[in-house]
Amino acid sequence: MEPGQEPAVGMVCAGAAEPRGDGCGDERPAWDNKVQYLLSCIGFAVGLGNIWRFPYLCQTYGGGAFLIPYLIALVLEGIPIFYIELAIGQRLRRGSIGVWMAISPYLGGVGLGCLTVSFLVSLYYNTVLTWVLWYLLNSFQYPLPWSSCPLDLNRTGLEAECQASSPVSYFWYRQTLNITADISDNGSIQWPLLACLAASWAVVYLCVVRSIESLGKAIYFTALFPYLVLTIFLIRGLTLPGAVKGLIYLFTPDVQILQNPRVWLDAATQIFFSLSLAFGGHIAFASYNPPGNNCEKDAVTIALVNSMTSLYASIAVFSVLGFKAANNHGRCLDRNILHLINAFDFPEQSISRDDYAAVLMHLNTTQPERVARLPLEVCHLEDFLDKSASGTGLAFIVFTEAILHMPGAPGWAVLFFGMLFTLGLSSMFGNMESIITPLLDMGIMRRSVPKEVLTGLVCLFCFLSAICFTLQSGNYWLEVFDNFAAPLNLIIFAFFEAVGVAYVYGMRRFSDDIACMTGRRPGLYWRLTWKVVSPLLLLTIFVAYIAVLAWTPLSYRAWNTQYARFPSRQEKSYPGWVQATCVLLCFLPSLWVPAVALVQLLTKRRRKQDPWQDRCLKLQDRGAS
Repeated sequence: MEPGQEPAVGMVCAGAAEPRGDGCGDERPAWDNKVQYLLSCIGFAVGLGNIWRFPYLCQTYGGGAFLIPYLIALVLEGIPIFYIELAIGQRLRRGSIGVWMAISPYLGGVGLGCLTVSFLVSLYYNTVLTWVLWYLLNSFQYPLPWSSCPLDLNRTGLEAECQASSPVSYFWYRQTLNITADISDNGSIQWPLLACLAASWAVVYLCVVRSIESLGKAIYFTALFPYLVLTIFLIRGLTLPGAVKGLIYLFTPDVQILQNPRVWLDAATQIFFSLSLAFGGHIAFASYNPPGNNCEKDAVTIALVNSMTSLYASIAVFSVLGFKAANNHGRCLDRNILHLINAFDFPEQSISRDDYAAVLMHLNTTQPERVARLPLEVCHLEDFLDKSASGTGLAFIVFTEAILHMPGAPGWAVLFFGMLFTLGLSSMFGNMESIITPLLDMGIMRRSVPKEVLTGLVCLFCFLSAICFTLQSGNYWLEVFDNFAAPLNLIIFAFFEAVGVAYVYGMRRFSDDIACMTGRRPGLYWRLTWKVVSPLLLLTIFVAYIAVLAWTPLSYRAWNTQYARFPSRQEKSYPGWVQATCVLLCFLPSLWVPAVALVQLLTKRRRKQDPWQDRCLKLQDRGAS
């Protein structure tokens, strides 16, 4: 039967043979139980972005108002595409390459593209875990190494760079990254980071060495431990002064901001990447399910758990950040109070923080000239709450500084970085399955070669490829990969997934498959989103994303101690060769789609020109079956 031809109702369940799960004909492995599968999917979907990107977007785009476009994107884009991946993986019982080759040989490039993106993402994602591991190891000491500035080389004073910035920033940019001032200056390999990189890849290998047989055991800890730590931080954070102000600031809705198109674009892309769509990992995980598993229920459950985790993490994170902001606001007031006491000869402790505003107003009225000469700072709590960040800035600077102000800081640091490591590790399981499962299905190695060897070779190759991120310029290159390697490619692949299933595989055929697996055919909501809404929404996101890339200058922010406005980071344009690399990363994985389709088309034309060869191939296929 041709890929686009639709069978009669019931034919899929009653008459079609189950496709083989791998290239060797071995029986496909299976999950020990349903909990392992659900935790693996949740662990893959719930990653670092739920902790350090969603709270930032929610705070930046109108607090509670951001949830409106977020939930709309979840319903119209996230859950439908997620359901497609789970259903098609479970039905065809193959990895991403095998699934799309089975649907249509012309779509084989989608699977290869997913594998390529997963490889590129694994390189820099595990590098982030390298930094987390480095901070985790440095957390087992008191005081924490980023709590104060170190002595200079002459041991006569403190490091000038640290004094000009802060101990937290100095530990991150100088003692951890030892970063260069320009992306063109690669610098040397940072050996402590290289050792942590090797350790991170060793941990990943030990967990995925036997695919779901080993990661299914590790996932109980890596998926559940972050929830335990988030709960601990939430309980502790809500008892800290300023926590409520942080949460009010986070969720106070600003409906006017919804008029900004960028809010809707960021909400749609956040849902997309938060669920880890189009990587191929969920297809791989679902391929190990029994054919009768209710994948519809799984898709809705996992998607809702992922979104609720983002909200839960936001409350925990901003309760602590609210405490940090209140602490810094109080210190700002104390410095101003000290200036007033010294300038006007007030008694010690005669002005409290609560009285500061009234005293200042009185002095401005009675002695404005003397007040104007004082170096008073502007102390608004909102300004300190605005100093939140996303990504590594939140994890290694903002939140790390907040931990310093908490009693028992080393213990909280161990919990925080331990949570980030297990959170990222469970996402790495999905990334590695996106690579290893298709390779196993393709049968690229002999049956006599153990699965552990292929897994080891993949991890070793990834480790060697990621060494470039341990250079002094590694952080700049990680930002390049993070910004350009995945986003556009994943949008393209998700679009082809929706179109491939709805129009190439056939909606009727797909509905029959779902009826076979779940016991009922998909309703109007599913069929409408698969055929119309999701493809159109993805196409709109693609166009909008291209427009944003075209209008946004290709630049980066460098840590340059010679910059006039240091410690602010210097805005620099990427050199031409780096800009070319950015463009290449944007489209390279997607080039698999037209390349494979062209090869298939040329092969088909060649067979038409040589009918005897085509007849021989058909006879060989019959003999094999």
